[in-house]
Amino acid sequence: MSRLAIAITCLALLCACGDSWAAPEGMKTLEIGQAAPDFTLPGVDGKTRSLKDFADAKVLVVVFTCNHCPTAQAYEDRIIKIHDDYQDRGVALVAISPNDAKAVRLDELGYTDVGDSLEDMKFRAKDKKFPFPYLYDGENQKVSAAYGVMATPHVFIFDADRKLRYVGRVDDSDIREVQSHDARNAIDALLAGKPVPVEKTRVFGCSTKWSDKRQSAVDSLKKWDAEPVSIETIDEAGVKALAENKTDKLRLINVWATWCGPCVGELEELVTMNRMYRKRRFEMITISLDGPDRRDLALKTLKECHVSSTNYLFTGDNKDKLAEALDPEWPGPVPYTILVAPGGKVIYRKVDQIDPLELKKAIVEHLGRTYASR
Repeated sequence: MSRLAIAITCLALLCACGDSWAAPEGMKTLEIGQAAPDFTLPGVDGKTRSLKDFADAKVLVVVFTCNHCPTAQAYEDRIIKIHDDYQDRGVALVAISPNDAKAVRLDELGYTDVGDSLEDMKFRAKDKKFPFPYLYDGENQKVSAAYGVMATPHVFIFDADRKLRYVGRVDDSDIREVQSHDARNAIDALLAGKPVPVEKTRVFGCSTKWSDKRQSAVDSLKKWDAEPVSIETIDEAGVKALAENKTDKLRLINVWATWCGPCVGELEELVTMNRMYRKRRFEMITISLDGPDRRDLALKTLKECHVSSTNYLFTGDNKDKLAEALDPEWPGPVPYTILVAPGGKVIYRKVDQIDPLELKKAIVEHLGRTYASR
């Protein structure tokens, strides 16, 4: 990817990650030399931690990060490495999520399988095996406002007296080769008793999701709920073409019916996923087995559930031919859900109701968690 393409993508991501960079009125980022604001916050391990819990550390690194942001995810391994490389040298690292989970729109979750709630943080911390405390400030965001968190990730490094000596980015590139290891340089200087060479750098990433963005999330749901819903007919040949997937998109195909309770019950989750990922190389398709005489009922159900994806009604009378056309490994029961990669390879299959987290993880692992992937 060229630097111009990266820059364009970054700008697009900033638009996708938030409608503004607005912060609470009067909020300013902590200045060099200021004392570390205290905090008492819950963590993913069930423990509550405060600033005093890190009193023995020569250097304290506070990283404000989150689950959903592609830039934050791009830095996770490097943040883990900083912890591992310096933990035996008197350096403590704590991560804090500043985001109000209810202020994050579904279309801002296109690079993740989990949101920014404390419960979702537990899933991400377990998956990545975070060796450091991961704390939640989304309840009232007072700590994040006190530090002046502008984006995720945002790094604050304090000396033994808990005076701020570095604030800004982890380094100068989330996806390209790093030229300036800014946070590490600051830590090394403090451990050596020397002045930090560069005390302040710009941050880049997703804007902090302050609580005043909750209304935007609510408004977006209303807008999406008003999208038109339709259903078209399809036969075995059409289903076979869907399964061949001669597109560049990951294709989620769900087979369902109105007479199947679990089928209707999972439509809401599928709609959520479609809204999360459809801005990327992803599309969702439903196929109803209700038959032509129940078309109106199928459409009514789709409208009630706001399924504004591509929807089909299977018109054939031979379910075996349908299964052979869609996926020969399908044993027959519904609901049945598959993920078809470009070229027709099935990378996920599920008979009966989906596990939403499992399916979202399969989607995002294929699409990629950063804009460097796809």
